[in-house]
Amino acid sequence: MFIRCMIRPEVFRQSHRSTLSGCLRGISTLPNNPHIYYFPDPSNPSRYTLSYLPTEPPVYSLCIGQTSTIPPTDDPTSFTTNPKFLSILQSVIAANATSDPIVQAASAAYASQAGSSLGSGGFLFPSNHPSSQQTSYSSATRRSRAPGIGTAHSDSPGKHAPTGSGAGPTASQGGMGSGGRGGYVHVSDLRRPPDFGRIADPEDIFGSVEVDSTGSFVGERGGYQESGTYRAVTREGILGLSDFLRGKLVERLKELEGKERS
Repeated sequence: MFIRCMIRPEVFRQSHRSTLSGCLRGISTLPNNPHIYYFPDPSNPSRYTLSYLPTEPPVYSLCIGQTSTIPPTDDPTSFTTNPKFLSILQSVIAANATSDPIVQAASAAYASQAGSSLGSGGFLFPSNHPSSQQTSYSSATRRSRAPGIGTAHSDSPGKHAPTGSGAGPTASQGGMGSGGRGGYVHVSDLRRPPDFGRIADPEDIFGSVEVDSTGSFVGERGGYQESGTYRAVTREGILGLSDFLRGKLVERLKELEGKERS
């Protein structure tokens, strides 16, 4: 004799959901960045630890930082960045930036006749581009200035000399428009891509790599230079990497996590 057991579909669904909820409890991602996980801090229930890795408990030395709000805000009393994480992030970018398709596209565009900006977060500019100088202007003022007008700087991205030369727009563009000179390509956060023909705000720039007049990277890995102005959280949101760089960062974090837990 065979006895057929019937389970009502709604009962099965409820049981299935309960099982999944138990398995996934404590593993949540930010609503404004699905690649970042957050975990309640056992010692302080009002704070959360942010990480690119889903393992729990997280290794704090590898975490982005801690926040008292979800999603995190740029309020310094709410969010605290982990300096060691930023060091790891910069080392990953320095080693892999020139292999990122976005940065490679920027270097290729540099060799074009008119130069180009990157709509996905980066911007290329020649060595005499006035927008590369770090000023105290507000973002609104900085974005309102037309390329090619204002001061110029030397071949080093950290040094600039005012000129007032009144050079035309072609002097501020890449490729042939830049007079065959080399320049730099910014590696920038993607949380707020700059407008066409503009560069990202200093707080969104990880660093820069150098390219020559043909768009080729100069030296080993483009001689990557950290900007020193990057912030992990701003009013525009939290850390946003390209798919390529995020993958490299996660690989590195997993490697370090394995060493920490062994």
